[in-house]
Amino acid sequence: MPSRRNLNTLVTRVWSLAAPAYDLPLLQDWIYRPAQDEVIAELRAHGSRRIADIACGTGILAARIAAELEPDKVWGIDMSEGMLAQARTRSAAVHWVYGPAEELPFGDAELDAVVTTSAFHFFDQPAALREFHRVLAPGGRVAIATFSPPQPAVLNRLSARLPGPAHNPSPARLRELLRDAGLRVTDQHRVERPWWTRTIWDLITFGTKP
Repeated sequence: MPSRRNLNTLVTRVWSLAAPAYDLPLLQDWIYRPAQDEVIAELRAHGSRRIADIACGTGILAARIAAELEPDKVWGIDMSEGMLAQARTRSAAVHWVYGPAEELPFGDAELDAVVTTSAFHFFDQPAALREFHRVLAPGGRVAIATFSPPQPAVLNRLSARLPGPAHNPSPARLRELLRDAGLRVTDQHRVERPWWTRTIWDLITFGTKP
């Protein structure tokens, strides 16, 4: 199992216990929904029909994708049994699957889009992005929403030199990781959100498989 996943086994168990609280409306609307809205807009603009939400949590985004876009097939992938149990009660239109981002249960070029929001810092990032590239068909889209507060350039440089996956990659480092995985970065910007939540400093990065 990839190193980052080994470090986050305890975190996965905690999220299983926290699954009910995760669905609190204020938490979802103020923190998570702005990035999810941008992901859905991207998928709609590109007509993606086979979509996987990686580290889907309690399934709010995957269920929205199924209901609002009506694609051919939607999967929600997560390593927390507690989160998946909650997700299964949310939508029968989504295929809920247990598994890590670094070992996705899809064949080569099987998907049109892979998305992940507020979970990329838990992944072995190079390994996960290689999997994203593998399972995407040519022209397939990737959308990654991350928490990315500004930090001094010296810390960004230090983070880039540390062995193993970064925990919270800088915007430049994230672009580099996508390119190293064979993905082309098409856009990267701060998530548009209400002014009273702008201190969250989340970033959204879109890419495509050539």
